[in-house]
Amino acid sequence: MPFELVIFDCDGVLVDSEPLANRVLSRCFQDAGFPITYDTCVATMVGLSLPSCFKMAEDWHGKALPDDFFHTVQSRTYQAIRDELQAIPGVRAAIEAIPLPRCVASSSEPEKIALSLTTTGLAPLFEGRLYSASQVARGKPFPDLFFHAAAQMGIEPGNCVVVEDSPYGAAAARAAGMAVLGYTGSGFADKLTDEGAEIFDTMADLPGLLGFPP
Repeated sequence: MPFELVIFDCDGVLVDSEPLANRVLSRCFQDAGFPITYDTCVATMVGLSLPSCFKMAEDWHGKALPDDFFHTVQSRTYQAIRDELQAIPGVRAAIEAIPLPRCVASSSEPEKIALSLTTTGLAPLFEGRLYSASQVARGKPFPDLFFHAAAQMGIEPGNCVVVEDSPYGAAAARAAGMAVLGYTGSGFADKLTDEGAEIFDTMADLPGLLGFPP
């Protein structure tokens, strides 16, 4: 069916932030006495909000993170974004080739979404249509964020398609009754398929998958 709204995840779909963010997160965990590696962060936390990641770590180790841990992770991550972040290759051209309404729905906090898109020059493509898990009761893998984004855009959930790179995000989109296209850049092709996503490997393929071939 023709779609009326394309909902983009941010990290790993619009911007190549997953390696950067998980490097910072794992180092912060280790500095706080939580022996959580980069590979573990990637395998288990990609697609989750920071509070969900922190709760997971605390549950694993049976102790609380420092009171200022969120600020530590946030400040280090924001600096890395300013210094290093790049857009996903080909994503600007892909977005510009899709003549449909669009928005962003991300597990990141609003400030991080805005900084990431501004740093990579993608912010004008979304004109403030940015929605965060901090705005809903439950983040991914629950559908709340995608329901919120669709409602704010005035589109029925069944007429939306989501572009995701994480299994948590794909699960959330399917729970919302939305179609899912799974970008494999973060390395979760099999898990995305298991969650019902139609996978693709390069952003050049995205317009064609939505019915707008070059």
